[in-house]
Amino acid sequence: MSVTTPDVPATSAPEPLHGAKLALASTALALATFMNVLDTSIANVSIPAIAGDLGVSANQGTWVITSFAVANAITIPLTGFLTQRFGAVRLFVTSIVLFVIASWLCGLSTSLPMLIVFRVIQGAVAGPMIPLSQSLLLASYPKAKAGTALAIWSMTTLVAPVIGPVLGGWITDNISWSWIFYINIPVGLVAASVTWALYRKRETSTRRVPMDYVGLALLVVWVGALQIMLDKGKELDWFASPQIVTLAIVAVIGLIAFLIWELTDAHPIVDLTLFKRRNFWSGTLALAVAYGLFFGNVVLVPLWLQQYMGYTATDAGMVLAPVGLLAIFFSPWVGKNINKYDPRWFATLAFCIFALIFWMRSEFTTQTDYFTIMLPSLIQGIAVAVFFVPLVSLIFSGLPAERIPAASGLSNFARITAGAIGTSLVTTLWDDRAIAHHAVLIEHINDASPATQAALKTMTDAGMSTQQALAQINLLISQQAHTLAADELFRISAILFIVLIGLIWLARPVKAATAAPEAAAAH
Repeated sequence: MSVTTPDVPATSAPEPLHGAKLALASTALALATFMNVLDTSIANVSIPAIAGDLGVSANQGTWVITSFAVANAITIPLTGFLTQRFGAVRLFVTSIVLFVIASWLCGLSTSLPMLIVFRVIQGAVAGPMIPLSQSLLLASYPKAKAGTALAIWSMTTLVAPVIGPVLGGWITDNISWSWIFYINIPVGLVAASVTWALYRKRETSTRRVPMDYVGLALLVVWVGALQIMLDKGKELDWFASPQIVTLAIVAVIGLIAFLIWELTDAHPIVDLTLFKRRNFWSGTLALAVAYGLFFGNVVLVPLWLQQYMGYTATDAGMVLAPVGLLAIFFSPWVGKNINKYDPRWFATLAFCIFALIFWMRSEFTTQTDYFTIMLPSLIQGIAVAVFFVPLVSLIFSGLPAERIPAASGLSNFARITAGAIGTSLVTTLWDDRAIAHHAVLIEHINDASPATQAALKTMTDAGMSTQQALAQINLLISQQAHTLAADELFRISAILFIVLIGLIWLARPVKAATAAPEAAAAH
């Protein structure tokens, strides 16, 4: 087996950026992160338009989402290895440029296979962007302001998935679905140009690390099988489908083989030894499960509003949009104070606020007004502000600088995978519980019920036939059943956030989370 040899000698850590350079760097890195995260959700609402334009079914069109998610999930945990080989700055700027080219080609696609190929490329090159934007941002700030760096990063990461469906819907309705990809071009070119101008002389050291081809192959197999299973599970009725069962078996066997190989290989492609560190595994687990709950509910709320409350895609998006208001206001304060207090208290506060928000939503009815539905989204901005920063601080606590890219890649992989699992679970449970509630409610609709007879009379007197009246009653029952099911899931989410607080306190931050600032200074 070959031995690693130095390629670029390690240099002393560059000085933090200041003034206009720091502001420009923060903006460029935030733009790249925002563009990347936005692309994971912006296409969701455009699938019917894309499918119609390309002459395929809506089910076939969902491969536009699946192809990106699979490729993205595979390359995110490779960030640490790729950074060692090529350097953080070169890898980050190259990823942005390739992402822009892939976005342009996606917009030009004239068939579904063509679009899927370019979405795979887009997802693959996007993988290292999020972890590296995080580590480069940390490296740009002085020790005392590392919390501010994390706050800026977390805002773009959590607000983008909320804005994505709104922006995607508006662009598709008013311009063309191609422009959900074209808008990446100017944003990406600006982000790449500014990043290269400010960071090209701040490149990290590199070394020739042997390629772990077996580990890479196993990663592709189990992550690919898992992502396809999660994306297609609900559509294929989960384990009633032989295809889903096969994918599950491949994912489990592939994961076991991957773990055994990576833990015994001399030069693993993914550094799983990070999980030996208490702060890393506890912080990553808390972040992943919490994000899965958060993202699952981000998907559920607009689905409920659009399908059963009569909201348009734009109106449903506007209900969620206020999350950014208080997040923007509170994030700088959190970043400024994260080093003064134990980050576990900040994370505990975030989980308590999330629990309150979901409990408020669990009281929604079919008569709940627009402002009442919007209010939890507004309050959620506070939770978003104090959610990411302390957990990321805990994850990085005590890590040497050279392991930050690998830790960022692995923790973000866990977070994004948890988001996919959360989405699949929430949407599946919502439908299952709605069916159960519908069965209970329908029992009360019979000829002996005075309420049923009164409703039928009112509708038939208004000009409906008996069959039309019964169909209308069934629609009302479906609306109630799905609302009750959504309320149940909101209530369960609230309870789970309280339970998750225990995970936070398993971590033991080094000097109240000064590890992240130290890591930043070491870059």
